[in-house]
Formats: sequence, C-alpha cells, structure tokens
Amino acid sequence: MIGIIGLLVAIGILAFLAYKGVGALPLTIAAGLVVIVSNGMNLWESFSEFYMNGYIGFFKSYFLIFASSALYAKLMEDTGSAISIGYKFIDWFGKGRAMLVVLLATSALTYGGISLFVVVFAVSPIIMVLFKEADIPRRLAMGPLLAGSAAYTMTVLPGSPQLTNVVPTTYLGTTLTAAPVFSIIVGLLMFVVEYAYLKWEEKRLRAAGEHFTYIEGTDHTMYQIDRSQLPSATKSFIPLIVVVAMIVGLRKVMPSAASIVLAMTVASAIAMIFNWDRIKDKKELLNKGLGGAIGAIAGPCAVVAFGGLVQNSPAFQNVVAWINGFNMNPYITGVTATAIISGITGSSSGGVRITMETFAQQFIASGANMDYMHRLTSIAAGSLDTLPHSSGLFLMFSWLGLNHKQGYRFVFVTTVLVPFIFTIVCTAAVIALGL
Repeated sequence: MIGIIGLLVAIGILAFLAYKGVGALPLTIAAGLVVIVSNGMNLWESFSEFYMNGYIGFFKSYFLIFASSALYAKLMEDTGSAISIGYKFIDWFGKGRAMLVVLLATSALTYGGISLFVVVFAVSPIIMVLFKEADIPRRLAMGPLLAGSAAYTMTVLPGSPQLTNVVPTTYLGTTLTAAPVFSIIVGLLMFVVEYAYLKWEEKRLRAAGEHFTYIEGTDHTMYQIDRSQLPSATKSFIPLIVVVAMIVGLRKVMPSAASIVLAMTVASAIAMIFNWDRIKDKKELLNKGLGGAIGAIAGPCAVVAFGGLVQNSPAFQNVVAWINGFNMNPYITGVTATAIISGITGSSSGGVRITMETFAQQFIASGANMDYMHRLTSIAAGSLDTLPHSSGLFLMFSWLGLNHKQGYRFVFVTTVLVPFIFTIVCTAAVIALGL
C-alpha cells in the first residue's frame, strides 16, 4: 500500500512541477526518488539501470526520427514553404476555419502514418501562419494538435497505423480494421465533439481579449513577409506530400522508423533544392535544424525513463495483480486495466501492450468478441495516457514555446476527458447490446 501511495504521489509531483515550469529531467528525478523510497528499491540500480535504460532506449529508438523531422521543420519554416502552405489553406478555407484546417491536417497526417512525436514538426510552422492570421492564441494550438493526433485517429478509426491500434492485433488475432462500422461511428462522433469544444474555446479566449503571440526568442520577420516573396504553393506542398506518400508507401517495405527518417530526409533535400537561392546561410540552417533535435528529445527521454523505473517497481506489479484479481466482465477488465496502466506509464501503446501481455489469453478464453475488445481497449488507452506526465506533451509544449500551465487545459479535455467519456459509453453500449 505504501508503494502504491508513493506511486500516486510521484505522479502528482510530476504534474505539479510540470505546471510550475520545472524541466523534465529534474522533475522525473524527484518523482523517481519518491517511487524508489516508497517501494524500498535500490537507489543506484533504479537510476543506473531502470531509469537510464528507459532514457537511452527512447533516445536510441527516436533520435534519428527527431533529427530528420527537426531539420525538415526548420527548412519548411525558414524557406517560407510552410508559410506559403498556410496562406494557401487560408485562401481555400478562410481565416474563420483555421481551427478546422489544423485539426484536419493533423488528423490526415496521423492517420497516414506520421507518429505523434513527428506530426508536431510537420504542422507547427503551418499553425503559426493560420493562428496568426485568425488571431487565435497560440496556446490553443495544443487543442487541435492533440485532438488530431492522440484521439480518434490514434485509437478509434479503423486501419490506423498507430501503435495503439497495432498492438492488440498481435495478441488478439484481430486486424487493424477491427469492428469497422462501430469504429467509424464512434470516430465521427468523437471528431464532432472535439471540434465543437475547440470552437467554443476559440470564442471564449477571443471574448476574454487573448490574441496570437509569437514564440519568444524566434525570428518573427519570416511570418511578416510579403506573399509575393514566398515560394509558390505548388512547390511548397511537394515536400509535405512526399513525406506522407513515402511513409504510407514504404510501410510494408521497411520498418516504420526507417521509413519516417528516409521520408523526412528526402523531403528536406527537396525543400532545400527547390529553395536553394532563398537559403542565405545553409550551414547555419543545417546546424540549427539538426541541433534542435537534442533539445526536443531530452524531455520525452526523461519522462520515458521515469516510466521505465515505475514499471520495475513492486507497486506497479501490485496494481496489475490487483486489477487481475477482480472477477469482472472481460470488456470492463480490458478497459479498466488499459486506462489505469496507460495513465501510470503515460503511454497509450505501453498501456495496451502491458494489458495484452497480462490479460490477452484471459480475454480470448472469456468468449468475448475480440474485435470489440480490440477497439474498446484502444479507445481506453487513449484516455488517461495524456495526464501531465505524458512524454509527448513535453515535446509539443517545448516546440510550441508553451508550458503545462498555459496549454494543458486543452489537452485534458481533448485527450483525457472526451476519450474517457467515450470509453465508458462505448463499453456500456457493447455490453448492453450483447456484442
């Protein structure tokens, strides 16, 4: 019990310190100490093995993705390509639909295979243009960015290539399109609710007198250039199209990480060739673009490291055993276990993976419909996974020049509250209908 209380206190510390603006490394070390002491773990082993294995493991798995993506984002922004794309979206849809454009663009990229850790690099320069022209507070960008990448496209829509939808297939024998009709209906309903909330927030913030602001310390002049001086929209769209096309097209040819790095590298090369004369200092651009990956990946690494330490604590094992001890409806067991474990680890894919490793055979033996089990656990994984200590949040907040205090409200509603409500309603509906 002391260990479990310590685990909850540690997560509370993470949330509190994040709101106070403390960096990921010191706050995860502080929270990690609470877990270690309350669980009677060896101090040196916990940090040198469990914590560092998580840190190094994430760095090793994602650094090349972060580096290639950061370079792509820098090139698209500095060459004016992203700005040109943003203005073209305004021409097509108008300033009043800036929120909808960002939500749909993020959704399309995520559904196309670009991960949450990458989509922020591709979309953030476009967000700056759209939100500036529509005079929407920059902190609200966390809403459509997270709703489009970490809600319905990640967990609900059939065929999603995101890990949260992929993991159940390896344990339950299902496919990526499990329960397709049910998934489409739920996905559309979730999209409508998310968009309605974001428009309400936009009106509320505007009525409160909030306006768009640039990221502190960045060069604002690139967004104040005459449109006639920008590269053509057609030329600007090509690198973005290449990214999506290569990631989707190479999905079955090579590992997803390799396809993302290759796609981002090729797109960056195209953007540089198309805008060769526009880049005044190519060496500086490359240095800043690739160097930006170091700062971007540091926060997520630290949070994943904390998650690795937590997963090796006795309290975490006790929580899993506690859930397993309940004799509940298999669907309720599935969503409860997935939501709680995703919340503790701060990871939807990690939560659903641990749940499946622990309960998959029990689910199959229960006689429940595995397609609906797949879909319900995926939805549940996308509920509590984005509590304040979620690793992806530290990347997105940092990249957009924000902190938890400024933007977590929008994250909580779009990726915790709404998915959590849908989890309860969908589970109740499946059980009531005898599916």
